[in-house]
Amino acid sequence: MPHMQMRDLKENYVVSKETLKGSMNQKKSSPQMMIKSGDRFEDGKKVLGRRNGRRRGRGYKVDRLQDGKLEPNMGSTPCKSLMFHTRPGYGQLGTKCIVKANHFLAEIPGSDLSHYSVEINPEVASRKLDKAIMTELVKLYRNSDLGTKLPVYDGRKNLYTAGSLPFTSKVFNVILADEDEETGNVRKRDFEVTIKFVAVASMAQLRNLLSGKQVDTPQGALNIIDTVLRELAAQRYLSVGRFLYSPTIRKPQALGGGVESWRGFYQSIRPTQMGLSLNIDMSTIAFIEPLPVVDFVAQILGKDVYSRPMSDADRVKVKKALRGVKVEVTHRGNVRRKYRVSGLTTQPTRELIFPLDEHMNMKSVVEYFQEMYGYTIRYAHLPCLQVGNEKKVNYLPMEACKIVEGQRYTKGLNEKQITSLLKVSCQRPHEQELDILQTVQQNDYDHDPYAKEFGINISSKLASIEARVLPAPWLKYSDTGKEKEYLPQVGQWNMMNKEFDRDPVIPIYSARPDQVKKALKYVYHAAANKLEGKELELLIAILPDNN
Repeated sequence: MPHMQMRDLKENYVVSKETLKGSMNQKKSSPQMMIKSGDRFEDGKKVLGRRNGRRRGRGYKVDRLQDGKLEPNMGSTPCKSLMFHTRPGYGQLGTKCIVKANHFLAEIPGSDLSHYSVEINPEVASRKLDKAIMTELVKLYRNSDLGTKLPVYDGRKNLYTAGSLPFTSKVFNVILADEDEETGNVRKRDFEVTIKFVAVASMAQLRNLLSGKQVDTPQGALNIIDTVLRELAAQRYLSVGRFLYSPTIRKPQALGGGVESWRGFYQSIRPTQMGLSLNIDMSTIAFIEPLPVVDFVAQILGKDVYSRPMSDADRVKVKKALRGVKVEVTHRGNVRRKYRVSGLTTQPTRELIFPLDEHMNMKSVVEYFQEMYGYTIRYAHLPCLQVGNEKKVNYLPMEACKIVEGQRYTKGLNEKQITSLLKVSCQRPHEQELDILQTVQQNDYDHDPYAKEFGINISSKLASIEARVLPAPWLKYSDTGKEKEYLPQVGQWNMMNKEFDRDPVIPIYSARPDQVKKALKYVYHAAANKLEGKELELLIAILPDNN
């Protein structure tokens, strides 16, 4: 490849609601809702403010600290827990019915689970690399040092096993071969991984919660089960935060401008009154379409680029769209090396020359590709992609590159793309049900080796829930409209012959995205002062459309 050598230069909430009284289609105020924030956890650690009183358990108990060594208690330790309000009773208002929910009943393991800490040296900033290191470790040592156990790793500092490993602390050496994102070269690196026992996660507490014998929720045990059920899915799908996406869940739909929609899902284990259940919900977000780069550029600009040179304005727009995007070369047969785009040349490909060696013998990019790869550049009027670092800039013709699949589109969507995304993501309930059931079928929890290892079983059927259809509330509109009051039917209504009051109870208030929290506090206090002890019945918040 031609190159230019440069000189060195989760809050948890408790929601309680007063018992409903009387008929809701009488003109009465809505019941009061109180939201009380519980303890906040980040990466498995409780974040505490300054307050008096005893501190809760940390997940492991320190018996003593001698000679700078931390010695954890080897016995069973209580998991971090959250306390929820018990249900005050069951309502009677409305028409009873049975509904299906996006929950799948789960059976938990009978034996306790073990928690270990993981320390990787040298440290790496990439969670993906951490996972790759631990995957290689399990591959190398599972049938020897790990005692045939199949552990799960959360990508940070925690490792979990069903039962105990045959050691309390051990150091492993791992050699990992991976690809350098800047140069595309394959490199081998040595890592030292230290695994130490932390605590036993008791499943008895979770069973007591599900049987109604305790009200504390053992969050630590739930986190382990969550991690186990996510392990195989994270290997099959692309993780974006807590969501998992794949083009196999549903065929991607083009949104225009080199962007397409991917379908994904969120899953979380939840304790419920019917038992432990796996909650699954669907999601749709935008990804960069894996097109040949020339085709992608044509979509970005919305014009013919195959025969016409690009203007300076076009080049700036394309550079902005491609910077940071990962591409793979297509001119070398089965050799598909990947690079990350760092920029775009100011000159077209036909004018680009570079020093071939340290004696500054110059060669054109067109000649180099013809002589080195037997590749004739067709679109020499287009600029080249710049890949690599600042010290060693490599040139790649656009036509010799294709965008790597699975890159989330993080820039803002335009109005047309937002409309297309909404059309793709909006579904009828039965369509949503089919997507969720298909996802559960694809995940195939019955044959998940990690779920089997930990003794976790997931039902393949949607949970059936007892529900009540509540009477609709009366809506009061402005007296200037033809219809001043309205009773919605089947949960919907329109604005025909109805008008809003021009002056709401609380004046319209707007705020920048980074000031929303302050704005809500302001509106809350303004409402309290205005209503003088009465309840605020409706607050409309209009958020901007973005990605």
